Amino acid sequence: MTEYSITLKPVYSCPAEDIPPEIKLPANLKLSWHQLETWKALQNKDIDVIFNTAMTGDGKSLAGLLKALQEYFSIIGLYPTNELARDQVSQISNYIDMFEPPHEPRVNRLSGAELELYAEREHLSKAVAIETRTSQSEILLTNPDIFHYLHRGAYLTPYDNPDKLWNRIDKYFDLFLFDEFHVFAAPQTSSVLNSMLLIRSTNRHHRYLFLSATPNPDLLDKLDKANFRYHCIDPVQEGKYQFPNDIQQAQELDALGWRQIARAITLCLIPLESKFQSSEIWLKENKKLILNYFQQYPHSKGAIILNSIASVKRLVPIFRELLSPLGLTVGENTGLSGNNDKINSLDCDLVLGTSTIDVGVDFKINLLIFESSDAGNFIQRLGRLGRHSGYTKDGQTFAFENFTAYGLVPKFLVERLFQADNPSLRVGEQFDRIFLNQVILDNYRRINNFSGYYKRWGAVQSFQLWWDLGKPTIRQQYAGSREKFQADCENVFGTSLKRIAGCTMKWAREWEVLAGKKGNPIFEDASSFRGTSPLLCGLYDVTEPQKGDRFKTYDLPGILSNLDIEMWTESAFLREIHTTGEAIAKGRFKHCLAFMKLRGYREERLNWRFTYTGNLQAIADAWKVQVLVGIQVWQPDNPWIGGVNRHLRNLGLVSYVLARPVAEVRQRLQLPMHFALYPISDEMSIHEPTPPYCIAIAQSALLLDTLAYRFKEKGGEIWIC
Repeated sequence: MTEYSITLKPVYSCPAEDIPPEIKLPANLKLSWHQLETWKALQNKDIDVIFNTAMTGDGKSLAGLLKALQEYFSIIGLYPTNELARDQVSQISNYIDMFEPPHEPRVNRLSGAELELYAEREHLSKAVAIETRTSQSEILLTNPDIFHYLHRGAYLTPYDNPDKLWNRIDKYFDLFLFDEFHVFAAPQTSSVLNSMLLIRSTNRHHRYLFLSATPNPDLLDKLDKANFRYHCIDPVQEGKYQFPNDIQQAQELDALGWRQIARAITLCLIPLESKFQSSEIWLKENKKLILNYFQQYPHSKGAIILNSIASVKRLVPIFRELLSPLGLTVGENTGLSGNNDKINSLDCDLVLGTSTIDVGVDFKINLLIFESSDAGNFIQRLGRLGRHSGYTKDGQTFAFENFTAYGLVPKFLVERLFQADNPSLRVGEQFDRIFLNQVILDNYRRINNFSGYYKRWGAVQSFQLWWDLGKPTIRQQYAGSREKFQADCENVFGTSLKRIAGCTMKWAREWEVLAGKKGNPIFEDASSFRGTSPLLCGLYDVTEPQKGDRFKTYDLPGILSNLDIEMWTESAFLREIHTTGEAIAKGRFKHCLAFMKLRGYREERLNWRFTYTGNLQAIADAWKVQVLVGIQVWQPDNPWIGGVNRHLRNLGLVSYVLARPVAEVRQRLQLPMHFALYPISDEMSIHEPTPPYCIAIAQSALLLDTLAYRFKEKGGEIWIC
């Protein structure tokens, strides 16, 4: 096995000085510099938006909560994954126990599934359920999706005032806290900007706190245009981190009150070919390396983070068989894992997971094996390691002896880092994490930030909010607010809402002609947070031991590539939910394309493509987002594909088609790994081995629309409604 090994120095964080007397701290707890600076910024009425860019493991959560632990100060925390929100509930409860604030804030969590179940169990509308949970919480942990949709009236009836939810919620909370916000792309950033502009136009002064990596320049530019006053707390820029070279330097920092936030790590980069399952194959071939690690360092804990759910599913039984003779447990945590598996996975000796666990979850591990798709992904996943010196189990404390990471990376990255004429890294030497992060950013693949999305599509979200403010029941109340909101949005996104109104009406007319019914699929996708999922299917997973964990959803492309399934009916699926006798939210299956039984995961990824009953060249030559009807799937020797096509062929899909193969478009446009871009053929090209066209669907179509002009021979970026 070829590996390129370096040592990452430990990281120490600067302590805060001159703690104000109004801050009451538990015994033996010292604040870091950035935590006190965050508290000061929240005290400052002249600051609207705060960015805290402290490193992973440096207590950003406490920085955001400190004010609420000293006085009555209500917070709505918005987390990108349910796993992170669940992890935060435990952390916040621990902080409340430590600080013992006299007002003892109530902490609740609200996810989409919990909202469905709560509403069904209490026989409430979702709007009333949200109001009830909100009024019972001084600290509410939810996700930006719910925040987005409650401001857009998604949980209301046609008889409710559009401001029924957001008017109360926006007044109730003092701080809107966004954690790990850097993982979101332009559509989600546009949503948050629009919500902030709406809140400022219609309500009292609020503060916003972003706990994340370096702020997106596009976001800062939009905040400047909107005249939001922001303040960045950047410990790296201020020299508030130290990276000792040896034990003596570390001891000196300890004596000065600096706090260790990351341990020294041995990082081994493993060069692999850039093809499907390279990491999975390496793990199978080198599984004894992991076995030997647990034998050499008893009481270790480890994590394997991969890009593919199917790879995790195939590897879990292999590692369970490998480690069970040592009495070690193996867990899994993916988008297709049952809730019980997810909850229990982080207590296992080894957890295998995907992106569900690489965002902010507080691992206590000393062994990490990970693959990555780009520079940001690499830095994010490596940040999971070295945060804790050990763990406690059954009342007994175990200390980690060493910390090791294996990064499964493309060969070209290793060549750039170690084999160039003037290499950035040298085998066996020490480097600090700030230096490594910059080296990775400079040499690894960066993904597109879709900066053109804001002007092209961001104001579509604005238009819906502006339109709702003009509804007859609230028009007079918000007359001045509506004018201010319009002016702010047009300034921030660089377009006019009148233009957006024209496009919206045109899309609606085109859809009515195409489908013979009212609706506006393009507008709906542009107004959504993460995009709609027209290809989402309901799965009954027979591999799950717990009946309540068997009901899942997954996108059709992933099913076609990796899953062994059989077609089922919606009625049979819903009957099975009823017979389990468990509380299962049925609402998330309401708009599924089809229903299937999941029997297992294929060893080999299967080829497939979309097809179109017509000529795609004319569609590609339009260079615009369109709604297409007549798309089906071609996959030879698939006995159930006809059942899928019966559901699919009459579906209107928001699409963007390019007359280029998938691989070329992905490479030239630097698309994210999981970007929804697929091969498609028409009647003229169905037998070509490589489909000459590609198609992006739903929100991905809007994102591709902001980049596709690069493939034009002439002309610039012209928006054709």
